[in-house]
Amino acid sequence: MVKLNKIYTKTGDQGTTGLGTGDRVAKHDARITAYGTVDETNAAVGLARTDLSDKHSELDQQLMRIQHDLFDLGADLCVPDTGEKLEFEPLRITDDQVARLERDLDALNENLESLKSFILPAGHRSAVGLHLARTVSRRAEREITLLASQDGETVSDAALKYINRLSDYLFVAARVANDYGKNDVLWVPGATRES
Repeated sequence: MVKLNKIYTKTGDQGTTGLGTGDRVAKHDARITAYGTVDETNAAVGLARTDLSDKHSELDQQLMRIQHDLFDLGADLCVPDTGEKLEFEPLRITDDQVARLERDLDALNENLESLKSFILPAGHRSAVGLHLARTVSRRAEREITLLASQDGETVSDAALKYINRLSDYLFVAARVANDYGKNDVLWVPGATRES
């Protein structure tokens, strides 16, 4: 059980922060950057949810589950798998979470017409918010894969799959929020070249 009585601890005043293992690392460490951007993704998803219309209650429920998953992902990343025995069982993203995200993505996508062009992050506010969350999740993915590529660092396959699928899900969710693609704004290549 998490219990937060005091919000500031002063332990980070010298530019370090604690991992879930208790180890101290620089606040700009690749692992901190990665799960910080996961947290930013979560906030962007939450913001997009505030603009969803009532007709998208199922989508809203899916997005709420994703927000919980993103906290799980942050918890996963803040406890590096060093192979050492810990006093607790670390929380890890599971293949079941990835599979559920894929099922939700496929179900949403079934109701959409195929695209013949890229779309702009435009239309309904909730759709734009979901596109913003998508771009932040892509940055989180870049940072997580950078972390995983560093010597001595590990990231689980399930965590990598989850963050990769998430941006795809958010793209489709944005189209659903745009009245199932009816309010999508298609990119017209070179449209602004003529004055």
